[in-house]
Amino acid sequence: MKERLTDTLYGLGWAAVKKLPEPVAAALGRTIADTAWKRRGKGVLRLESNLARVVPDAGPERLAELSKAGMRSYMRYWMESFRLPTWSQERAKRSFELKDVHNLTDALASGRGVVVALPHLANWDLAGIWVTRALGIPFTTVAERLKPETLYDRFVAYRESLGMEVLPHTGGSAFGTLARRLRDGGMVCLVADRDLSESGVEVKFFGETARMPAGPALLAQQTGAVLLPATLWYDETAVMKGRIHPPLDIPETGTRAEKTSVMTQALADVFATGIADHPEDWHMLQRLWLSDLEERQT
Repeated sequence: MKERLTDTLYGLGWAAVKKLPEPVAAALGRTIADTAWKRRGKGVLRLESNLARVVPDAGPERLAELSKAGMRSYMRYWMESFRLPTWSQERAKRSFELKDVHNLTDALASGRGVVVALPHLANWDLAGIWVTRALGIPFTTVAERLKPETLYDRFVAYRESLGMEVLPHTGGSAFGTLARRLRDGGMVCLVADRDLSESGVEVKFFGETARMPAGPALLAQQTGAVLLPATLWYDETAVMKGRIHPPLDIPETGTRAEKTSVMTQALADVFATGIADHPEDWHMLQRLWLSDLEERQT
């Protein structure tokens, strides 16, 4: 019953929000965010706990300010995402500004294939539609299998409508398909700051141990693709900002596991820099660090 209700609510969101005038949708998002923040539910408390690692010198008042801004950023993501399928190519182009885009275009021009890895910052779907519509570059990504299955189907249809090829995270052969796309010189984009397999690579992240997916590093090693970290953020304008960071090299020595560890730690370090600069735009309302995961299991 709960899963069916969740699917219904998301369906209503996609159907209704995109029809609202933009200022009304933005105001609605802020209202929902502020209401959720005031209720101090599990997601808000977890967000504050995560932000306490990112901004260790923040007191309770500062953390509360950050979590309130974080919920507003999170709801801005949803309000934008509900409306993205209706955006024109021109609207998509003017709503995002990507710094150091030459790192991406140079990598694509090399013909080696490109893996872009990014954390849950700002609106990765908006960045995706900018790539497909403004740059005209198709790419492949992976989506978590949500429950109910109808909700997962909604997300897949939504992202495919933005020009992405979407593969399921489980229950398929995603890695092999991604590798083929890269060998053909294509682009793969992966949100990679939270391990969904429970078999990821351990990294130091804001001074504590967390696990992050091995996929980006493994794909780069197996196919020779260029691995590019990316970070996103909102500012006081209506235009989201982003940066494509310099490529991460594959270590010349070491075992496959050792190379994967080094490369994933390098990704984590870039992610940490972007998150520290814009902590309010990091939409991490789940447990991430091993100490929190172990606490849940005891």
